[in-house]
Amino acid sequence: MPEPVDAVEMQSALLRLRRTSGLPVAFGGLLSDARHARIAELNGAQTAVLRGLVISAGSGLGGKSIALSRPCAVTDYRSSRHISHEYDMAVAAEGLRSVVAVPVVVRRKVRGLLYGALREPLALGDRMFDAAVAAARDVEQALVVRDEVQQLLAVTRERATDPGATAPEAWEDVREAHRELRTLVPKVVDPALREELLAVCGRLAAAAGGRGPVPGGIRLAPRELDVLACVAAGTTNAVAAERLGLRPETVKGYLRAAMRKLGAHTRLEAVVAARRAGLLP
Repeated sequence: MPEPVDAVEMQSALLRLRRTSGLPVAFGGLLSDARHARIAELNGAQTAVLRGLVISAGSGLGGKSIALSRPCAVTDYRSSRHISHEYDMAVAAEGLRSVVAVPVVVRRKVRGLLYGALREPLALGDRMFDAAVAAARDVEQALVVRDEVQQLLAVTRERATDPGATAPEAWEDVREAHRELRTLVPKVVDPALREELLAVCGRLAAAAGGRGPVPGGIRLAPRELDVLACVAAGTTNAVAAERLGLRPETVKGYLRAAMRKLGAHTRLEAVVAARRAGLLP
């Protein structure tokens, strides 16, 4: 089955591509293996003929883009001498003429493929070409985040359920994993993966054996907890802001709110209170 990012971030990237470029048609999908991409998402298409089409490396415009690991474009698909023509029937059925294909490259490995197209044989301008490249980069960043999340989840799932992980010497690793996971939460597009990530964070925090409820029954907002997780790791407000994609002033505001809710007067007191309440590992 396709990864959730194929259905979520790919759709968003294709919509942004059409809006920013003016291209009437955009489509794409992830690679199922090193040499084949399956077109799973369409935006602006008049037919469903392209959906499910499997693009092989070296074949057609997209296959050329996969093989070369760089963007490729043609002004008139059906008459181009620079590509092979295995997919002419599908392209013609959708009425596409000028097409650009951009690979989604993560750590030098092609992971996906995006297309933008016109229904007239016109040269693609820089704005259209740049928008297609930017859309591919959006999907690339989503995949990078997903990879990081999966790697961290593989480790933290064990730590959250392994009694041995609560040994004092293991806690710094647990806390660092928790902080990294909380930092990634806002960047995760797929709702199911985000919920799983938060659930694992909760299990890691609960594994600390909180010794009481949050004062007054007040719960911390997600961003307040994100900031506290960074503070617990010894980061400054500036570093926390960089990691969380926030302004330093915003970090200060979240930290002050968390301290007030926890009845703490210092950063250290806030971290200790959050740990006692089972909000941080």
